[in-house]
Amino acid sequence: MAGMGPAPKPDGRKARRNKDTVPQTVLRWERAEAPELPDFRIEKGEELVEFHWPERTREWWQMWIDSPQSEHFGSSDWQYLLDTALIHARLWRGDLSAAAELRLRVAAFGATPADRARLRMVFAEADGADGGSGRSGEPSARERYGNLRPITGGKSEPGKRAQ
Repeated sequence: MAGMGPAPKPDGRKARRNKDTVPQTVLRWERAEAPELPDFRIEKGEELVEFHWPERTREWWQMWIDSPQSEHFGSSDWQYLLDTALIHARLWRGDLSAAAELRLRVAAFGATPADRARLRMVFAEADGADGGSGRSGEPSARERYGNLRPITGGKSEPGKRAQ
């Protein structure tokens, strides 16, 4: 029955208006090339010594350079990942307290299938691998078995198999 109940709130007083209250900032995209792992010195005692990257961290760094995600990294992404490489190096030198921070940082880049799902990343290569034909390149079941016909070995009674 129309007219029953309280009157609707004025638009300015409604709790939900289903729109963003903060406007979105659109940035100009600039892809950046991956930097090399830098050479630098660290303090050890009272002297400066050359820092040596663990081989495992060098392999890890190359993995990120070669990853599909890196096509979408800007300069600030590479700088953040470079700082993350230092954490990776700490972990591979035996500092296990670095593991949690490393896990959080690489998750932001889509390191695992779960991270990529959360970030809504998918691999496009799977869609284009068949050239858009929807086929794997192997003969289809129809092509492989299209000429096969059922064998009928004479008449048999319903429910019994022919011999």
